[in-house]
Amino acid sequence: MAQKIKLSTIAESLGLSTATISLALRDSPLVAADTREKIKEQARALGYIYNRRAASLRTSRSGIVGVVVHDIMNPFYGEILKAIESELDRSGQTFILSNHYDSVEKQRTFIETLLQLGGDGVIMSPAIGTPIEDVKLAEANGMPAILVARSMEGVNLPMYRGDDSYGISLATNHLIGLGHRVIAMIGGTDQTSTGRDRYQGYVNALRKAGIEVDPNLRIPGPRSKQGGFEAAVHFLSLPQKPTAAVCWNDLVAIGLMNGIARAGLVPGQDISVTGYDDLEEASIATPALTTVWNGQSEVGRLAARALLDRLAGSHEPDGIHLIKPEMRIRQSTGIYRPRS
Repeated sequence: MAQKIKLSTIAESLGLSTATISLALRDSPLVAADTREKIKEQARALGYIYNRRAASLRTSRSGIVGVVVHDIMNPFYGEILKAIESELDRSGQTFILSNHYDSVEKQRTFIETLLQLGGDGVIMSPAIGTPIEDVKLAEANGMPAILVARSMEGVNLPMYRGDDSYGISLATNHLIGLGHRVIAMIGGTDQTSTGRDRYQGYVNALRKAGIEVDPNLRIPGPRSKQGGFEAAVHFLSLPQKPTAAVCWNDLVAIGLMNGIARAGLVPGQDISVTGYDDLEEASIATPALTTVWNGQSEVGRLAARALLDRLAGSHEPDGIHLIKPEMRIRQSTGIYRPRS
């Protein structure tokens, strides 16, 4: 059986103390960067594997952070995760990812498992119906929690997300400014803070422009390209004949445009469509999608930073921290033209 490589083995081979070796392998700034790299190269050459479990017993920290979101296949969450990962990497933290798919039970199991592993903290976009007790479970056991994308009432924690009501009002006002008056809203659900806020932004913009809010112009539900594509049939059959659509997100918008095109109409000319999130795919869609940037990268970066600050002993103020959205005008919207 091969002999297990110890810190002392690396120290002796380089003529350094075991304390210096330990600090370097944990990326401590107390050790010069070139020395850290030299030590890491020697550790790799000798076949040394950092024992995170043993280190956690010494420091009361595992170096592990949990991240749980609705569905990483949605690029919106992918962009948040990328920013979280980048920020955690700079502090030498490792993260474990879970998709809850809006299953409270799956989310709860992940939090319990993370606690059993001695996780340092958790960043979560809470599943629909998450009870306050599940979030308090983490906090009560010394595992700080930060919320992203979705808010929860009655929870005194830092929450990071875009200003959804303002963002959707930007999209709706853009369409109103182009002369559209019969504007549908497609996708989303009132079961999440995001869904409620986005619908409210749509309603507020219509009312401010003196346009009657017609509940029949709302098609709730779709949150994916397939959902948007399938919603096109309903959208095109509405008796009010909308000339524009505000979509829940870019995925729904792109799916809807495909459905509109399949029906022989031209998105951006016959019907104007706006998305939400400004995903990478939005700018290369056909036509290029007019949408709203929702600050996903900032949400992820600030959430990770807030968690790291809490672990370091400081505390970001509790409550909702909103990122201000920005309009991205492209080819999928145009001046109102009466449909014959």
